[in-house]
Amino acid sequence: MAISLGPGPADQAPSTRWGMILVIFMRLMAALWLCQGLMEWASVLLPSEAAVDTLSGTATAVIIFFAVADLVAAVGLWLATPWGGALWLFAAASQIFAAMTTKDTFGAGWIVIDVLLIIIYFVLTFQAGQARD
Repeated sequence: MAISLGPGPADQAPSTRWGMILVIFMRLMAALWLCQGLMEWASVLLPSEAAVDTLSGTATAVIIFFAVADLVAAVGLWLATPWGGALWLFAAASQIFAAMTTKDTFGAGWIVIDVLLIIIYFVLTFQAGQARD
């Protein structure tokens, strides 16, 4: 057993708790964004009807953008890296923008979901940072 000269495990419980909650949240988001990215690729590679041919050029570009961005953000979230969180925030903000401007991509429900997830992410990040100090 190692000898610890610093604060004991009881003193580090709040920091560990908030940090662990943040990592679990990021892993859950990674799973959701992985599913989204795979669904985007399925709409491109395995369409029931020629969706890419019937959609506008903007909608097609949005689908291809999110097919790549969602998967890369999912990897970064799963690894719980700072760039993963930043890329996920960019992808979520882009999804909100796409839902508001392009009618053929995301529904209005995604705007509410993305905003709630962003708020939860910021609250958890803030709490984990406060507990660490």
